[in-house]
Amino acid sequence: MILRPREFVLRHRGPDWSGIYQHGDNYLAHQRLAIIDPASGDQPLFNEDKTIVVTVNGEIYNHEELRKRLKNHKFRTRSDCDVIAHLYEEYGEGFVDMLDGIFSFVLLDTRDNSFMVARDAIGVTSLYIGWGLDGSVWVSSEMKGLHEDCEHFEAFPPGHLYSSKSGEFKQWYNPPWFNESIPCTPYEPLAIRRAFENAVIKRLMSDVPFGVLLSGGLDSSLVASITARHLAGTKAAKRWGPQLHSFCVGLEGSPDLKAGKEVAEYLGTVHHEFHFTVQDGIDAIEDVIYHVETYDVTTIRASTPMFLMSRKIKSLGVKMVLSGEGSDEIFGGYLYFHKAPNKQEFHQETCRKIKALHKYDCLRANKATSAFGLEARVPFLDKEFINTAMSLDPESKMIKPEEGKIEKWVLRRAFDDEERPYLPKHILYRQKEQFSDGVGYSWIDGLKAHAAENVNDRMMSNAAHIFPHNTPLTKEAYYYRMIFERFFPQNSARLTVPGGATVACSTAKAVEWDASWSNNMDPSGRAALGVHLSAYEGKKVALPSPPHKAIGDMPMMMGQGVVIQT
Repeated sequence: MILRPREFVLRHRGPDWSGIYQHGDNYLAHQRLAIIDPASGDQPLFNEDKTIVVTVNGEIYNHEELRKRLKNHKFRTRSDCDVIAHLYEEYGEGFVDMLDGIFSFVLLDTRDNSFMVARDAIGVTSLYIGWGLDGSVWVSSEMKGLHEDCEHFEAFPPGHLYSSKSGEFKQWYNPPWFNESIPCTPYEPLAIRRAFENAVIKRLMSDVPFGVLLSGGLDSSLVASITARHLAGTKAAKRWGPQLHSFCVGLEGSPDLKAGKEVAEYLGTVHHEFHFTVQDGIDAIEDVIYHVETYDVTTIRASTPMFLMSRKIKSLGVKMVLSGEGSDEIFGGYLYFHKAPNKQEFHQETCRKIKALHKYDCLRANKATSAFGLEARVPFLDKEFINTAMSLDPESKMIKPEEGKIEKWVLRRAFDDEERPYLPKHILYRQKEQFSDGVGYSWIDGLKAHAAENVNDRMMSNAAHIFPHNTPLTKEAYYYRMIFERFFPQNSARLTVPGGATVACSTAKAVEWDASWSNNMDPSGRAALGVHLSAYEGKKVALPSPPHKAIGDMPMMMGQGVVIQT
């Protein structure tokens, strides 16, 4: 096969190394962003006799523990991903659940010319699979790596593996909460605290400079606080220094900029504040849609500031950041959860939200940062932490303002420590702001105004005929859809983007919780009528006392063609 220029469209994801491997009609190509073992961890990776070949995008946080279980194996590199080929050699395809981390990989077994593909539990890393008319199978971290070569392609399902031996997908991740039955574990604040601290600490593994995204909201502030507490004892601190760098983006005077600066001063981080204007954001919209590969309104609204910030962060020499995605899905932190009618509906909605994260926040966090060769790590989506949090009796997560229990109360209380505070009280109990709102309310208003200038009423009247699938209902949605279709005109591409009714980021099912929402369908948190701010107006929310004293990437093609991964 001759490599054509468009087959390097994923170079932005891994600017540190390009590698390609061929065995018969199987090709593995990789663009590397080097975080662990930059000197010798170039890909593809092999077992001892090079009969097992792997190309992978991700981080394996328990790789040192896994190496100890593979004492009879010899490793070529110090890369955390080097364990994958050896685990397969030892345990076969069933090893995937042993991995603690985020990953998308393709593994080729040259002994029988078979291959397998796997994606992490929640879908933090992006991955797509496609099929060519010539019988080829293609895999890529982004659609743009395969959409011109495949007759059909789709998002690779999270928590699954694909085996060429069976030609089928198999679900390897099936935790207790997945069936949406109602759990009954009593709330124990310190169990939540320990589980989340462990999730953050394991993600401090890095051989390159890193920082934290800090909006000043609860989730990013907790990530920053725990990171600041534990950074000094890490290998990264010994090499790059013990002071944490934090990053925030927003319009001038936005809620996030103000809160982020305050938290940074409290934690003593080296804080970097990036400002953008509405026009800066509008100018970036086409690039954002090209890189994030969606036409979902709320994802584009939130991806644009993150995209602009990632470019700035990478220019400072930082290659990895910790971020706070996932908390709102796990704990019911979106403001519409105020209207959950009972604990069963509350819990089932959190399950639906977590299962859909790969289409929304994970997709945004991965692709908006990867556009500039930056990696985002998300401790709230740690497998062990999710299991701990999702085993709670959902009654403890229910929002009851009259009892002082605002959204994510169980998480806030877990870190409410009077003796050694993690955060100032008013930050710990700050009301939820969705990222696209927190960067400045005029950002969304400006987007709507810009869309109205580019989409007229006549265009909207024909929307159902032009876009029969996921028909855009607003001029903003129509505007994004036009751009998306220009980059990705295939039907397979439009099918990868979710649709359906939503208010304040709810699923379509949760829209049924309040009849008034059907007339105010917008993903902004401000669309949660009767909840945003007003839930706390005119009354002082009691701040609970502490429960206890403080206690200690790749496009790739297998078969008759090519696969490439980054």
